[in-house]
Amino acid sequence: MTLKTYNPATGTVLRTYDETPERDVEAILARASAAADVWRNAPQEERAAALRRLAAALRDQRDALARLATLEMGKPLRESLAEIDKCAVTCEWFADHGAEFLTTDRAETEAIDTRIVFEPLGVLFAIMPWNYPFWQVIRALAPAVIAGNVVVLKHAPSTTGCALRLAELAAANLAEGVFSVVVVGPERTPDVCERIIGDARISAITLTGSTGAGRSVAAVAGRHLKKAVLELGGSDPFIVLADADIDAAAKWAARSRFQNAGQSCIATKRIIAVEAIADSFTDRFLAEVSLMVLGDPLAEGTTIGPMAREDLRDGLASQVQLSVDKGARVLAGGLVPDLAGYYYPPTVLDQVTSDMPVVDEETFGPAVPLIRARDSEEAIRLANATPFGLGSNIWTADLDRGRDLAARLTAGHTAINGMTASDPRLPFGGLKNSGYGRELSHYGIHEFVNVHVIVTNGSSGPTEARR
Repeated sequence: MTLKTYNPATGTVLRTYDETPERDVEAILARASAAADVWRNAPQEERAAALRRLAAALRDQRDALARLATLEMGKPLRESLAEIDKCAVTCEWFADHGAEFLTTDRAETEAIDTRIVFEPLGVLFAIMPWNYPFWQVIRALAPAVIAGNVVVLKHAPSTTGCALRLAELAAANLAEGVFSVVVVGPERTPDVCERIIGDARISAITLTGSTGAGRSVAAVAGRHLKKAVLELGGSDPFIVLADADIDAAAKWAARSRFQNAGQSCIATKRIIAVEAIADSFTDRFLAEVSLMVLGDPLAEGTTIGPMAREDLRDGLASQVQLSVDKGARVLAGGLVPDLAGYYYPPTVLDQVTSDMPVVDEETFGPAVPLIRARDSEEAIRLANATPFGLGSNIWTADLDRGRDLAARLTAGHTAINGMTASDPRLPFGGLKNSGYGRELSHYGIHEFVNVHVIVTNGSSGPTEARR
């Protein structure tokens, strides 16, 4: 069987790839299992050196990798270049800090010695999406590798080229078998994922994807009692309070909503402005939106490229139109342009209500509703009125008040006077329909280790006091 990748800027075929047949899936799992037995015993210095080599290779191949990402999923080239830079930085950060996070802990007990050791789990199965085709993988791979685990990747079919190119870089810079890729089209994905998750050689699963995909993977992992970390969808609020710097808030709201054509789980999905400044904020926000340039993602001046697939573009257009049918007003965009490829313009709506798709569903593309709140109390209530709980943002001049309000948001991350973004130094993840578990930082490393407690008594066994 084969699958095709498409250029979303033109709708034309980029390349045809052979899918991984079952016999090769078996060989990949066997090779990964053998590699895990070796890699778990590799010294920290060796693991760190491997990640540094991978970082250097990413930088060396930066232009070609970024161009491939843009061709396969449509983001502006400058955003793809920034993605590769972030991947390299993250590999180096885990190389620098991994040993510290995996240092054996000691506990005071009645025993002679009590220690907590962090041991690798083995083979991780990573199921990753297309929106950040290199970053999503590196975000899982770097902490796994430094912890002594190995990774088998099932990437999104539309970014198969990125997956295979990363596998080539890993093969040249990591130990043999530490990173492998299975190529699977949409039709085979459910069966192949279930088969791999259920395999005894797989120790844990990490998924970034939709809430629906998360539920499916969690169900299979649960049947096999496999650890899973799920980073799923979001409907992040961007709250603008009366004392906010309106110009700065408008600028960052536009960036948070429309970078990567709005195709990010932690993008701003709902802007909530208090009545006192709602009109002035709307004017400034629309001014920022008017500066955006929709076009060829390889062109120098483009700020918004196409969406990654035609079905995604059509789904977003339907959400907008259904909301308009219910009474929403379009302030910018709102119509599919007469262009080849899967383009959709930056779209802003107001006069929205909670029963409209642009409010009560995740909008995974360049469209955003403007919601008015009477005051900060109502803003917090509206922000939490979602089944998701990934990121959030509050803009205010009163930093203490901002922190107090942030503590009342149901989210994994809150940016005060900024925008939610992933950072290797910080744990990343959410709750509710946004998933569970954490990636990145020492929290992410510890998700995929065995926390092994070793209690040592004397040769005669515990004394009465130690029993």
